[in-house]
Amino acid sequence: MIKGIIEVIIYVQDMSAQVDFYRNTLGLAISYPQNQADYSKEMWVTFEPGDCVLALHGGGQGRIGKDSPKIVFGVDDIKSTRKALIGRGVQLGEVRSAAPGVWVCDGLDPEGNAFSIESRE
Repeated sequence: MIKGIIEVIIYVQDMSAQVDFYRNTLGLAISYPQNQADYSKEMWVTFEPGDCVLALHGGGQGRIGKDSPKIVFGVDDIKSTRKALIGRGVQLGEVRSAAPGVWVCDGLDPEGNAFSIESRE
């Protein structure tokens, strides 16, 4: 019945700031609507982030808002990516080992939605 994940939705308040963050800061390509000069009035903007995995994480502790879904972006070099994103004003924590050969760094978008960058050896 289920064919796969077709999208992840993030509810936002300031569409312009969020589009700027995901497009210009993180470098994701907008798939709809393209080539808009101003996204502030848009109610639906989509990006093409690449392949996606739905992960069920057993670390939840029933903390509403803190255990909410998180987007994880794959990167080739986590240290250089972290440095570049911090240079663009992104809030990022320290790089940590999540599992053998898996390096993760957690961050927040401008509205406080959690995301991570991850690299694998």
